[in-house]
Amino acid sequence: MTDLKNDQERGRQLKVAVIGGGPGGLAGAIELAKLPFVDWKLYEKKAEISETGGGLTIQPQTWKLLERNGAAEHILESDFYRSSDGLIEQRCNGRTGQLLLQKPCPKDTPYHRQSGRCARSKLQTALLRQVDRRYICVGKKLVGLEQLPDSRVRLVFADGDEDEVDLVVAADGIRSVVRKFCFPNHSLTYNGQSVYRAIISKAKAAAIPGIPWAATFWKHISGLYVYTCPLGDDDFEVTMRIRRPHQPGQPEPVSWGHPFDLHTLLDEYRDFCPPVRQILELAAKEGNTQEYAMFSGTRLESAISSGNIAFVGDAAHALLGNFGSGAGFALEDVYALGRALEWAWNRRPSKDQEETPLAQALDLFDSIRSPHYQRLYKILDNFKAIKVNLHAEHRPVDEEIAERVKRISDASEEWMYDYDIVQAVDDTLALLGSGSEVGECVEVYPNSCYYFRFVRKFWVYLVLSLTRILGRSKKT
Repeated sequence: MTDLKNDQERGRQLKVAVIGGGPGGLAGAIELAKLPFVDWKLYEKKAEISETGGGLTIQPQTWKLLERNGAAEHILESDFYRSSDGLIEQRCNGRTGQLLLQKPCPKDTPYHRQSGRCARSKLQTALLRQVDRRYICVGKKLVGLEQLPDSRVRLVFADGDEDEVDLVVAADGIRSVVRKFCFPNHSLTYNGQSVYRAIISKAKAAAIPGIPWAATFWKHISGLYVYTCPLGDDDFEVTMRIRRPHQPGQPEPVSWGHPFDLHTLLDEYRDFCPPVRQILELAAKEGNTQEYAMFSGTRLESAISSGNIAFVGDAAHALLGNFGSGAGFALEDVYALGRALEWAWNRRPSKDQEETPLAQALDLFDSIRSPHYQRLYKILDNFKAIKVNLHAEHRPVDEEIAERVKRISDASEEWMYDYDIVQAVDDTLALLGSGSEVGECVEVYPNSCYYFRFVRKFWVYLVLSLTRILGRSKKT
């Protein structure tokens, strides 16, 4: 049983449990630790905080959040790969090797915030170094969640321990146990695709002619691709995706990584160009490939539940890696949650106010993040329609590959990459300060940060213009 006496001695007003020790959970702990009225603990089901898998991209906006929470100072230049010419990624025809598209960083992005690619463990370690480990509880598998009459939540763990908290932050991934308790009818289904990740020697990868030193997608048709990219240290990432419908009699696919013999898949990539085939053979020889089945579920309309549970990261929105920003999205979620809690507690509401500060904070958090993800879902739906329509055109293979890359690029909306969560929260709070209700700003101005930037610039321009006019009239 958690020591409630010690909790009371710490004199905190809001007791919070973070479920999950991934990037979202650790970043959430960092944000909560900034709030003097919060008493938090992080619960992780594994015996230690660790991260497996391939690489991840740290986007410019994610760098800004890592600078804010202090984790950036623990990420060395040797820990990640960053293009010297500001290139985010490039896309090639996987059959011919032809370069089809290059995506550069925005020109105004400082070099230290340009996209970088690192092993997932590097980000995990950097975040962990910013967290007070005294409040991390490992080996805590959540098996029960109960809503109590006093609006608190009772958590029950497999080892028999329990805790009662005011707020649960569900950062427990795509197979969220918390989500299952809150939405029993929500289910995940295998979407027929699997991803295979391997990290090989950078020196050995460099010896293969034709492998570019850049984040590169080698595209084919029907969802088949290979991704190659240098990482930090001597690591080089190789990722493959392929459609593998589940066959009766086979073991059920699982979303977490498990060892896989890549030799059994090499024949599926025989149509790829020689450099790609060679690097896949090298990855198979290294023997450290992990298989991840891709699952998806019904989309949550809201990222909160019962007035005392907030979902962040994949627990709230499993976007299947379509934007290469899963960890970044989780960091945005917890930043918004922390700011929302701070705003609600600093308001000191009157006694006759119906909503508690916690309920107001969660409403604010949800009004900022849920509409944002609804917009991202619409883009994903558009991508899906593009692929279906293109497949129906029955073009020659190389032409279909080139056209798919072009159409997806054309359909990618610029705001996705310019979105600044800090600015979005600031703008929402500014509107609330003017007397608007929570959520009103997002419903009316779903891209509120850009709306506010325009309005502010307009008023500054207007005031300066009037000042100049009045100044000239006084002189005359």
